[in-house]
Amino acid sequence: MLSKSRTDAYGHAHRSSASGAAPDGRPAARSMPARIMIVDDISANALLLEARLTAEYYQTAIAADGFEALRLTKTWQPDLILLDVMMPELNGYEICRRLKSDPRTLHIPIVMVTALAESSERVRGLDAGADDFLTKPVQYDTLLARVRSLVRLKRVLDEVRVRGETARALGLTAEQMTLPSVAGARALVVDDRDAGVRTVQDALSRDGIMPGRAAGEAEAIAMTASVPFDLIVLNLSVTKDDPLRLASRLHATESTHDIPQLLIAEQGQRDLVLRGFDLGVNDWLLSPIDENELRARARNLIRRKFYQDRMRADLGHALEMALTDPLTGFYNQRYLMRHLGGLIAAGLPDGIAVMMVDVDHFKVINDRWGHAVGDRALKTVADTLRSRTRVFDSIARYGGEEFVVVMPGASPHAAKVAADRLRATVEELEFEPEPGVRHRLTVSIGIGSSSSAAITAEEILHTADTAMYVAKRTGRNRVVLGPLLG
Repeated sequence: MLSKSRTDAYGHAHRSSASGAAPDGRPAARSMPARIMIVDDISANALLLEARLTAEYYQTAIAADGFEALRLTKTWQPDLILLDVMMPELNGYEICRRLKSDPRTLHIPIVMVTALAESSERVRGLDAGADDFLTKPVQYDTLLARVRSLVRLKRVLDEVRVRGETARALGLTAEQMTLPSVAGARALVVDDRDAGVRTVQDALSRDGIMPGRAAGEAEAIAMTASVPFDLIVLNLSVTKDDPLRLASRLHATESTHDIPQLLIAEQGQRDLVLRGFDLGVNDWLLSPIDENELRARARNLIRRKFYQDRMRADLGHALEMALTDPLTGFYNQRYLMRHLGGLIAAGLPDGIAVMMVDVDHFKVINDRWGHAVGDRALKTVADTLRSRTRVFDSIARYGGEEFVVVMPGASPHAAKVAADRLRATVEELEFEPEPGVRHRLTVSIGIGSSSSAAITAEEILHTADTAMYVAKRTGRNRVVLGPLLG
């Protein structure tokens, strides 16, 4: 059920929590406050948690059993789930497993809440995929610190995930990924006490994680600058430095910002742990260390990082696919127009030149030998363009057999010399559409140039295109220089 306006036992009025769903049942836009779903079959417990959270301006929803929790998670898409372990029919462990095995909900953080304090229960919950495990009676400052930390992380991942899902829908990236192994991951243990380091390293090694060791802040900074770690385990009892200063530095540095941090704390260091969450720390556990709990928390943090890395890689691949031609690897027309427009707007003092390069009689190649040979001919010309242009020139595939070379700072004379050299190189290529058969490849090139920022990308491209058609009409395999613009 979704929460309604109420006044709690202390007389504090709480804001109403709307469902957050659009009229058609889809999740609404995510500009709203964070959504927290409370799953508990004891209404008094759920209402008390709800009162605490709505007082902090979170939107809340309550599910009274596991089946309602599974349904509501998919339709309401909360930012965090507070999940009671002891539930009828479906217990918290089974609910967690089902949510974490569903691609639609696996990204949602889950905090399990239970009266069971045994370490084995925590490990069981973490192995089911829970992101944290809190014991009743809940300490609300700890709960709120975890809520803030996990919601921040989810909101960051949401931006990447949504774009990645769009890319997958367009066929630009791979399908849903499977749960990755942590074997081969790298962890850095920051501790200046040998006994504690050995315990942590031995536990991590049992899962195939490769642990390194730093005794203090300077060594940790140096190591993270040279090694791509997937986890940092930071003991709050490091004596020679302030461990939270290190945590803050690592979180604030671009190269280490996304490495998850796991704190090891003593019983009396709860305030330091809460401060750590504010600084970007991801998780914690108490000393003396339960090795199974350490392993479970480490696995979850590393897998989440791998998931985050994969989503970002998918997004980067999608952007590359959206802006490049898959056959030649050159930029496409969309990128060309933005890039050329930006160069012109920058007002380059030496002007700019553009070549329009067209492969002569390309249709003959496709008609006689097929499109596969035609693609090979285009790639051959493309490789020549790549090797015969300056490193700061940009090349784009403009159409089927047309390429554009953007030459910033090139005079009309310099552009024509470069184009003549390029035309002659293509003419000398040894292209065999089939064994023993040589086909002579040639190109026609038109040049547009300008010394003024008052023109547009369309104008200079039109000038180059017009000059290229003059080259084709007057015999092909030649270069024609268009009139200087501006």
